[in-house]
Amino acid sequence: MELRHLTAFIALSEELHFGRAAARLHLTQPSLSAQLQKLEKSLGVTLVARTSHEVTLTRAGREFESQARLIVRQMDTAARVTRAVATGEERSLNIGYNLPASRHVLPDALARMNRDHADVVVSLWEKRTGPQLTALKEGTLDVALVYGRPGSAEFMHRRVLQGIPLVAVVGRTHNWAGRSRVPFADLAGQSCILFDREQCPAMYDSIFAAAADNRIGLHVAQTADDPGATAHVVSVKPLVGFASWSRAMSAGMGAVGASTVAVKLFDPVPTIDLYLVWRGNECNPAVDAFVRCVEPA
Repeated sequence: MELRHLTAFIALSEELHFGRAAARLHLTQPSLSAQLQKLEKSLGVTLVARTSHEVTLTRAGREFESQARLIVRQMDTAARVTRAVATGEERSLNIGYNLPASRHVLPDALARMNRDHADVVVSLWEKRTGPQLTALKEGTLDVALVYGRPGSAEFMHRRVLQGIPLVAVVGRTHNWAGRSRVPFADLAGQSCILFDREQCPAMYDSIFAAAADNRIGLHVAQTADDPGATAHVVSVKPLVGFASWSRAMSAGMGAVGASTVAVKLFDPVPTIDLYLVWRGNECNPAVDAFVRCVEPA
């Protein structure tokens, strides 16, 4: 698989016409067809369906289109940042974040960065806490905005949001769907869908701490590490999921036509804090600049 094959496929996916795509790429149609064939052979799947009347993407082709665009964007960013570092013209910063951070922290912080450090090339990556901290340790992220204070001594941290409430997430047909709030103890009679602890330790621990306070056990009937997947599952199964209040509101849970409903929990209200985290031995000056741009809690 070569970058030129991805570029050719993206052009074809946009034009859905071999002649126009070839002209746009300054190629002949046979050359474009040959590049597509090589790409399909390397993947082992058919990406494009062609008849005498139309060109369409297969189901695999539609999925690969989004992946190809991501790869090309990353390659472009890598080239731009590398040239900038070589010439000393720009600096780069890879920021991991979650949904509450995107709503309550990043807008002001990025505005300050753009105002005071316009030479820094910022790339944003939405991930859960566990994957963010792994990427931070591996060096693919420079800073992370995560739930919970990290336990590793190699990280520096600062709390930036405090007491974000967690809510129950249920489908429209669930017997909680008509209730605005429920006591946490009522979860004793429910089956839950939950994520693995390494995906978000602070949120996981907050849920189980509230269960311990009520001296109840949680019946975890299914796991799903993606918040979107949790919402889809509870919309069709009588399970209770969990989300931050920020995510529930952003997803429009409970709105007219929505398939899921957010139900507030109380006695106790499980909460989590949001932290800004970076490596203690960091030498990238853009990290220090971003840390100064983020307001503490």
